Amino acid sequence: DYTDGSGSWLLEPTATNLIPYSEDFSNASWDVFRGSITSNVTTSPDGTLNASRYQEDNQNGGHLFRKNGLSITNELSYTGSIFAKKGELTSVTLQSNSSSRWVASADFDLENGTVISGTGLIENYGNGWYRCSISGEAVQTTTDAGFEIQASVGVGRDGDGLYIYGSQFEENSYSSSYIKTVGTTQTRVADTASGSGNSTVINSSEGTLYAEIKFGQDYSSSRYIGLSDGGTGNRIIFGASASQSDIVTWFIGSGGQVNGTATGVDFSIFNKIALKYSENNVALWINGVKVSTNLSVSMPTGLNNLSFNQGDGGNNFYGKTKSVQVYTTALSDAELTSLTTI
Repeated sequence: DYTDGSGSWLLEPTATNLIPYSEDFSNASWDVFRGSITSNVTTSPDGTLNASRYQEDNQNGGHLFRKNGLSITNELSYTGSIFAKKGELTSVTLQSNSSSRWVASADFDLENGTVISGTGLIENYGNGWYRCSISGEAVQTTTDAGFEIQASVGVGRDGDGLYIYGSQFEENSYSSSYIKTVGTTQTRVADTASGSGNSTVINSSEGTLYAEIKFGQDYSSSRYIGLSDGGTGNRIIFGASASQSDIVTWFIGSGGQVNGTATGVDFSIFNKIALKYSENNVALWINGVKVSTNLSVSMPTGLNNLSFNQGDGGNNFYGKTKSVQVYTTALSDAELTSLTTI
């Protein structure tokens, strides 16, 4: 993934784009109100001439286009997203077709890349393109939910418009990476990372676990990276607790379970995190600062596995990863400062 300006591994769970024509807004499955859609008028974020333009007419009312017929299940979370670029119109509203079906709405500024009102997320994809998304919970089970993209309300400015590309509607509490569809819904399988670690390169008595990672949006479950014996009986892990901006550490060995927490971490950026461990001397470093220590910890045994989960395959890490390293020694404070400073 290169959307942050440099390469990183992007690990995501499975997701399905429930919109069957994600780029063809002229398809009959899309309803267009008080305006028109013109296809293939400008270059999209994927670098080809396949982005569309919505242009409003001079009628009075909501100038929008909408995908209806989406299936949702009561009390589950859903996210709608689209790439948008300003034209003569410089803002856009994303919303559900009815708050009696699912509840989500936000207004976005396509000139300054900000959320004007409501609860939403806007991400800069360069060349004037932003990915806008809204998330909300279904309040009923129905096959007629809708996702609306509204350019304006009132008397239209005939001929004015904005540019659009890559719509997505998914059963998620956040927007996962874009999944293109052409006529049918499409599913992306979960990303996996495997084949790392053994007892000759992982030291159970002392060491340092380091990662440069970006947690990104809130997830409904915890996400960990760690060392283990393939289970949860012996492990050293750190990660994010569910739906919170806290870094949580866990040590489980002969002395039982020990945990610590670093609060208020900015998950919207890449953080450099190091967990140093040796008998009765454990420290957590984040971005050049020692944020947590524990001087009464017994070490686990039999560590032979580095994994993007809590040790037994549960609570997978999902986010972006630039680097993961394991050292067979507990690094010094000076080394940890140098290693984790941004």
